Amino acid sequence: MTYNLTRRLAAETLGTFFLVMAVVGSGIMAQTLAGGNEALALLCNTASTGAVLFVIITAFIAVSGAHFNPAVSLAMLLRGALPAGEVLPYVAVQIAGGCLGAVAAHLMFGLEPLQVSQHARTGTGQWLGEVIATFGLVGTILACVRFNPGAIAGAVALYITSAYWFTSSTSFANPAVTIARAISDTYAGIAPGHVPAFLVAQLVGAALAVAVFGWILRPGSGASGD
Repeated sequence: MTYNLTRRLAAETLGTFFLVMAVVGSGIMAQTLAGGNEALALLCNTASTGAVLFVIITAFIAVSGAHFNPAVSLAMLLRGALPAGEVLPYVAVQIAGGCLGAVAAHLMFGLEPLQVSQHARTGTGQWLGEVIATFGLVGTILACVRFNPGAIAGAVALYITSAYWFTSSTSFANPAVTIARAISDTYAGIAPGHVPAFLVAQLVGAALAVAVFGWILRPGSGASGD
């Protein structure tokens, strides 16, 4: 079944809304309840993010492809799975949905709806973390699309759950989520001045994943497997 662009954009908006609301809301809740234990707070934030990813991907993958991430949409463009004319609408609603999700989380917890994050996230290590996080995320999606589409929801949820802990940046791996987190001066936030470098790192990671996994997953045409 094919859904029209309006329904697909609505799915992308709603999915990214719930993703960011879960990231920011669970961060606020975790920081409130963890009593200063940063490891426990991150664990709670991780569990919520991984769980909501599984749910929203399962719910919307048949409608819009369940990107919820401009890096994923650009990767789909590069592999010919998303028409060029639909990329900007996808990216626009992902960013809008993410920002609305941050606002909703703030309102639920009685905070100012629009904030400017003071949470510093910068440096070569964190930028490399974002390259690696996004490379792995896009690669996971491409491999599942190629071999086991039904596993995408679980694989993405598990990958991000893991990457929260093995990357220095806690695996934003998503330009829309990064932008939305800049308007949240909470546990999940990122200072607006540190956003551009994160975005560049994420796009580099996505482009590398398309190139590397595109080569790995392409069947060889000759006896040598080239």
